[in-house]
Amino acid sequence: MVPTRRRTLLAIMFAAGAVSAQAAEESFSIDQSNTFPSFEVGHMGFATQSGRFNRTSGAVVMDEQKKSGKVDITIDANSIDTGIGPLDDALRKLDFLNVAQYPTLTFRSSQFRFDSDQLVGVDGTLTMLGVTRPISLTVTHYQCGPDSASGKFVCNVDAVASFKRSDHGMTAFIPMVSDDVKLRIKVRAARDR
Repeated sequence: MVPTRRRTLLAIMFAAGAVSAQAAEESFSIDQSNTFPSFEVGHMGFATQSGRFNRTSGAVVMDEQKKSGKVDITIDANSIDTGIGPLDDALRKLDFLNVAQYPTLTFRSSQFRFDSDQLVGVDGTLTMLGVTRPISLTVTHYQCGPDSASGKFVCNVDAVASFKRSDHGMTAFIPMVSDDVKLRIKVRAARDR
């Protein structure tokens, strides 16, 4: 029989371990004012057209001890911004983003990839025009820590990927407008209290 004092000590140690394991998983909310997905696409082989989306929302769950997490990002397709108003209007229409029928694009992760303690990639799916396809993001910058300006604990992540727009049913003007799209995403997320 285990003495009462020892049982109490074991119970406290077990409870502390359980709390520590739960605390390892942290939730973050996307900072909309500092999160911008952007893209580049070739135009007639002579130029590269770039643009970004100005409204993004979502959440991140991270467990650095277990090297795991989840990302769920929603992009407002109507917020596309190339700096050229008439082009933005064209990209919102049926041949391209068809925002009337598909107002959002989404990225959902399936796996985080780490090299030691450094996040190096996130695999998941991109849904655009109602079509979901796998995509793999390569992380080029990953840094977490306290932000002196906001007083919050934040994570900053930059990632890149490439995909074919035709895989999502967007085939207008290929090959004058390239089928290959380079996606860049700069994410800033603040830890939930």
